[in-house]
Order: sequence, then C-alpha cells, then structure tokens
Amino acid sequence: NTQIEKMSKSRLNVVNPDEVILEYGADSVRLYELFMGPLSASAPWQMAGVDGVFRFLQRSWRLAIDEFTGELLDKLTDAAPESEPELWRVLHKTIVGVTQDVDSIDKMNTAISKLMVFVNTANQAETLPKEILRQYLCLLAPFAPHIAEEMWSRLGFAGLVAKASWPVADESLIVEDTLNVPVQVNGKVRTTLEVPADISQDELKEQALQHQRILSYTEGKTIHKVIVIPGKMVSIVVKG
Repeated sequence: NTQIEKMSKSRLNVVNPDEVILEYGADSVRLYELFMGPLSASAPWQMAGVDGVFRFLQRSWRLAIDEFTGELLDKLTDAAPESEPELWRVLHKTIVGVTQDVDSIDKMNTAISKLMVFVNTANQAETLPKEILRQYLCLLAPFAPHIAEEMWSRLGFAGLVAKASWPVADESLIVEDTLNVPVQVNGKVRTTLEVPADISQDELKEQALQHQRILSYTEGKTIHKVIVIPGKMVSIVVKG
C-alpha cells in the first residue's frame, strides 16, 4: 500500500533536491515538477514519478544517440521530413498542442504528455529525419534545457536551441482523413463508425441508421429523434 504524507522535518520525510539531482539530473527534477499536475494545485512528491520522467528523457536521448557508445544512430537521416509522413504529421500535431498548452501555467503537464506521445511514435519509425528531431528539441528545451542543448550540439545544429525559433505547425498536415464517431441509442454507445472527415451531416445520419448493429436496437421501434453532432457523435432516440 502507498501512504502519502505531507513533507515535514518532524516526520523525517523531506526530500533533498540535491540528492535527487545527483541521481537523476536537474532536467528530471524540473520536468517532474512540471509534470506533477496543474501548478496551481498541490500534489505529493513521488520518486516513482521522477523515475518515469527520467526514462522519458532516456528515450528522447536514444532517438538519436547510442547510450553505450555516444555515437549518432544510423537511423538518423538528412532526408526531407516528408519521408516519414506519419511522424511528420504527429510532430505538427505535437507543435499545435504544446504551443497551446504552454500559454497556460496549469497545462505544462499536458504539454509534456504530448511530447511523450511524439517520442513513442518516433521510436517506432524506421528512419528519423534530422529536421524532425531539430523541431522536437525546440519543443523539449523549455522543459529539459540541458539534454535538449546537449543533443542539439551533438547533432551539429547551429547556435543554441535556447535561441532557436519556435516551430510553427502546418495546419494542413494535422487534418485527419477519417474520424471515429460513436453512435448512441437511448443514451448508450452501441457502435463506432469510421467515416471520412468531410462526411456530410445527412450521410453520417444515414450510415448510423443503416449500420447492422444499430438496426438490431431500432428494428420494430419508432425512431423519435436523431441528433447529429458533426464529427463528434450521433444520438438516436427510439420508443416502443
């Protein structure tokens, strides 16, 4: 069982930040404090959380650098970022999300979550265009400046990442081709439709009503109302 207590000298449970920095590095401590939750709210200090963000920074490092030899990985390429279209799209989605979140002091944790999603996607890519990594380091730098600066230098990018321009997203790259739209019958989700992102309201309604699973709930009953929230939900109300 985990017992959470407020830090107190009398309880002898005060965490010495110098010791944590010595073991995990200053970036991990900084990142964890931002990741604990909204900064306006109090939260318990948990070393497991520090360990978690430390592993995230390790994964970021391993995107480009062999942790044993310190050499750059072969998967790095000078090819255009479009050569990895899915990763390129995820990067631009990350740029949008992080840019929005850093405007609020209470959304630093969600910005970091978006960086974590990007790293997971990047680790699965066959190659990693350096331009994608360059822009990622710009996003990482405010949260983990030391590792971002070190990676920036090793990759041979000019100047300092701290002085680099903030990435700008290409909105056309983050438009989804398809949407997953839940369909409710009398308030309960009965199925989910995968539909084109530009589907019309009438087409979405028709697909929902004709779906085999939905028919099993509406057959023999009176359809009282169909509410279509474009791109979000279809709600069907039946009687009888």
